[in-house]
Amino acid sequence: MGLGTYLIYFALLLIIPIWAQSRVKNTYKKYSKKVTSSFMSGAQVARKILDENGLYDVQIEETRGMLTDHYDPRKKVVRLSSGNFHGQSMAAAAIAAHEVGHAIQDAEEYAFLKFRSALVPAANFGSNTAIFIIIGGFLFNQMNLVLLGIIFMAAAVLFQLVTLPVEFNASSRAMTQLVTTGIIQNNEERETKKVLDAAALTYVAAALVAVAELIRFVLMYVASNE
Repeated sequence: MGLGTYLIYFALLLIIPIWAQSRVKNTYKKYSKKVTSSFMSGAQVARKILDENGLYDVQIEETRGMLTDHYDPRKKVVRLSSGNFHGQSMAAAAIAAHEVGHAIQDAEEYAFLKFRSALVPAANFGSNTAIFIIIGGFLFNQMNLVLLGIIFMAAAVLFQLVTLPVEFNASSRAMTQLVTTGIIQNNEERETKKVLDAAALTYVAAALVAVAELIRFVLMYVASNE
């Protein structure tokens, strides 16, 4: 690849995640101002859906930060950022329901969630060390080291790819639960789905960037061995 191609490539690697994050923040900001017809806070939404699914042992906690919401499968806790914990907006309801979707996946032993959890150690190691191993391999002309780094990077990329069905499934469960429990009405479904779709974009963007980087290093490795 020429210098111009490299510049375009790296620009895309920067632009895609920034664009996805911007989309999430703008969508969240817009729908955090629209209150649901049920007037339930995110914490109430999460509790209602958990109870409807018999997950009485799963706790709900408030956590600091913005959009720091997550489900902790080890402690069986749904953690909601302050704005979503107390907020009665469509955004708060959507995000709370999404995180509860992960709790339901955990309870049902959803295959992709279990697979992703099993990949965590290898993915963390690959994310933290692969790039340094690859660069070191190229600097010292040790192609076996480059290949080892690529394998570690592949584990991290696989984690990103497996995350996609996990997140999409959690969002699908969230929409179903929000509707069947009466938390949102028919005229609110479209707007609530926009929040979930925007959030999913961040995972898609991360996966695209990870795959692109892996392919680039694989091609460099192949070229170095020709």
